[in-house]
Amino acid sequence: MSEHPAERRRFKRIAFDARTELSQGQFIWPVKLIDLSLKGLLIERPEPWLGDPEQDFYVDIHLSDEVDIEMDVQLAHEDHGQLGFVCRHISLESIQRLRRLIELNLADETELERELAALIDI
Repeated sequence: MSEHPAERRRFKRIAFDARTELSQGQFIWPVKLIDLSLKGLLIERPEPWLGDPEQDFYVDIHLSDEVDIEMDVQLAHEDHGQLGFVCRHISLESIQRLRRLIELNLADETELERELAALIDI
């Protein structure tokens, strides 16, 4: 009996709305952020969609005029007009901001610590 992908997910997703831009080479798409986790994010697919799934993307999530979460991501899946990305690289400053954002939304420090431990084990 195989597990459903949601049952295997080790990282809690949080719904979050912030001005977000996805880019790859010369292309820059303003996108709608659906949710994010310590390991990646889910967005609505922009139109027109010209992204190359074989190449990495860059995402910039604007938390405020001065505060961003920036990461290099890879397309993991495309379903029902949504694109799921897995984080390939994130700066220490951005991961601290993301951790704080998730901490505020989880309201369970034990769960956050479990997710951080799982992130390190990957």
